[in-house]
Amino acid sequence: MDRRVLFATLILLAGGATGVGVALFAFVGVDDATTETTVVWESEPAAGDDGSGAVIATVDGDPLLLRPAVENGSRVVTATVAGTDETPWTVPISGPDAERGGGGGTGDGGEDADGNDSDGSGESPVAVSGLTAGTLGGDPVVALTTASGELVVVDAADGTERFAVDLGGPSGLRPAIGDLTGDGSREVAAVTTDGGVRVVDGEGDSVAEASLSGAIDRRPLVVEPDADADVRGGLAVLTDAGNPATVHMLDGSGDTRWTTEPNVNPLSWSAADSRDGPVLALGGANGNIEAIEASDGSDRYEVKLQDRPIAVGDADPGRVYVGGLGSVWAVDLTDGEVIWKQQYGASTRINEPRMADVDGNGERAPVVVNRAGGVLAMTQSGEVIARGDAGDVVAYGGPLFADVTGDGGDEVIVVADDGTAIAIDT
Repeated sequence: MDRRVLFATLILLAGGATGVGVALFAFVGVDDATTETTVVWESEPAAGDDGSGAVIATVDGDPLLLRPAVENGSRVVTATVAGTDETPWTVPISGPDAERGGGGGTGDGGEDADGNDSDGSGESPVAVSGLTAGTLGGDPVVALTTASGELVVVDAADGTERFAVDLGGPSGLRPAIGDLTGDGSREVAAVTTDGGVRVVDGEGDSVAEASLSGAIDRRPLVVEPDADADVRGGLAVLTDAGNPATVHMLDGSGDTRWTTEPNVNPLSWSAADSRDGPVLALGGANGNIEAIEASDGSDRYEVKLQDRPIAVGDADPGRVYVGGLGSVWAVDLTDGEVIWKQQYGASTRINEPRMADVDGNGERAPVVVNRAGGVLAMTQSGEVIARGDAGDVVAYGGPLFADVTGDGGDEVIVVADDGTAIAIDT
């Protein structure tokens, strides 16, 4: 089949009444010349997580796959050198092998480790959040929260605990790492399910606290400031107060800069930059994407993508990538124009898109994994460069990336619902 580009108009019958935009998009067909993928590595399973909580951290040039797991009745974080069977460290977080007590679980499996909507089975509830990889004081770290209400940060190099902070309420929601104030030092932000917010510095000392009305069931987002562009930073927190929710933007001291009630019921969200300033991109249960100005909370646009829930993923300057039922979109962050749409996997749900340089050409581009373990790698213009699958697996999280083969390009790592990591060469 020759590559086809079909221009279509998505007409929204209710658009005039609701203010929801009309999306023009280019549908990009899959080319027969697309490269098929090859599985180059598979890890052992890691019980106790549905796969969505794993991250990659780079330590001394080596990519480490970090996964929450259960060993000997304890909740642990385990590190595996990607592409090998080497496990340099495993650290207990809660349970009989840990000094602190653990919680009984984060819920019924209805959400992924980001606090985003998921179809997990709920058979193995975890007592920790998904992991967040980052740096503090130049050192690679991994952060998590427990269901019983602790923020725990460990050094990614050896698993040594850097600090643990009592959050004052139940959590189990993924924390965020970023520079809230623009002083060059990164902070860690965590939330509790009962509306608490805590921001600590690289030593675990508290720098900001807040108590918000409503419950929290989504991870917080760091919007980093840019003094050159006169952009203020902040911490975005989503609560269930309001109709259907409320977005709170806090400053570096924990004070509220603004609040707003979005139009969509957000099941996923991310912070992104655009040429008109940073925005919060919300993926709605109704298939709409909404962009909110990070500066003042005003609504930039709302656009209908489909009639089923969507997952907002990574962004590059100017556009955000979105996954849905059998489709991937690139959406302009400035005006909501759908730059292109790629169909994949029929009616299988696609997890949040992420970006990496999978072909070694120096350009980061979107890659997606669907719930059946199917993998699709694209260029920034939506052309497919590789497609394949991780075998007979179920995957609830987006793709991870690491150079497993040493060829200079990232391999795509799919983490299945039993914690098995599968590296795919594109």
